[in-house]
Amino acid sequence: MKMFKWPSAFLCCILFFSCSKPLPTLEGIDRSRWVSDVNGCGKTRQTMASAIEQEKDKLLALDQIQVVKLLGNPDQNELYSRNQKFFYYFIDPAPECPGGDSTARRLVIRFNAVGLAKEVAVE
Repeated sequence: MKMFKWPSAFLCCILFFSCSKPLPTLEGIDRSRWVSDVNGCGKTRQTMASAIEQEKDKLLALDQIQVVKLLGNPDQNELYSRNQKFFYYFIDPAPECPGGDSTARRLVIRFNAVGLAKEVAVE
């Protein structure tokens, strides 16, 4: 009986990790250029603005780790009540950038308490 515990636990782990959802591909978005343009200061994210508008729905229902794998670490994040979290990625240069503006467009991703992307918008 003791001999069957380890193989069955190993099998359960394999099944659990193999059933995860694959990351989507975001057409028209160069991940390395997106990640390297922190706060949008380099203005390379502006060239991908229309692509992110079209592809933003692919980010829905992804968890926080998957979003970070796709888009890199957020430029800003906020924790709200009931464990909601917001990730912000600036498309236009952020106010912290030279020549930045307080009305800069940004990609906003709202995560629910479970950690899944509930809303994705460009503001």
